[in-house]
Amino acid sequence: MLFGNKSSAVEWLIVGLGNPGKKYENTRHNMGFLTVDLLAEQKGVKLNKVKFKAAYNLMEFSGARCLVMKPQTYMNLSGEAVREAAQFYKIPPEQVLVIYDDVSLPVGKLRVRPSGSAGGHNGIKNIIAHLGTQDFPRIKIGTGAPGENGDMIDWVIGVPSQGEKKVLLEAFQRAIEAAACVVEHGCQKAMNEFN
Repeated sequence: MLFGNKSSAVEWLIVGLGNPGKKYENTRHNMGFLTVDLLAEQKGVKLNKVKFKAAYNLMEFSGARCLVMKPQTYMNLSGEAVREAAQFYKIPPEQVLVIYDDVSLPVGKLRVRPSGSAGGHNGIKNIIAHLGTQDFPRIKIGTGAPGENGDMIDWVIGVPSQGEKKVLLEAFQRAIEAAACVVEHGCQKAMNEFN
């Protein structure tokens, strides 16, 4: 398909948020990483290219050419990687889809949004700062919150229970389906179907 009508330009940036390193591998804060890892696995692609301060690869997804990435900057500096990739490929913020954990939602619950504030999430706060806007779509995956006397930091960098893991695995799959819907049909349809 050398002269096919498919543009080789990247149309979407799909960002899974998390923290790099073994210590954080399967923690609640890595819901974004775990979701894009599953997507890459299903597509037979490895997120093993390194550029833009991220591990990434290109793939066809839901009819679009997408750069799927996991920033390697640690969560609170995620915006650096997102900005570099978005600038390089000239991707507008409304085509930067971010997938991440949300403690304000019950375990496994999804929430699709076309824009919004950081809601206390440092990764999102940094992306807003680097993109200069909060108008980018996102998919939040609920992790629940610690009990009344629980420590929030310990909670987000803690590993979910076996029961939670089962629910979260299903949530990752639904998040991939929601991402496909956002890319192909837009945020409104995805919100109607997945929220």
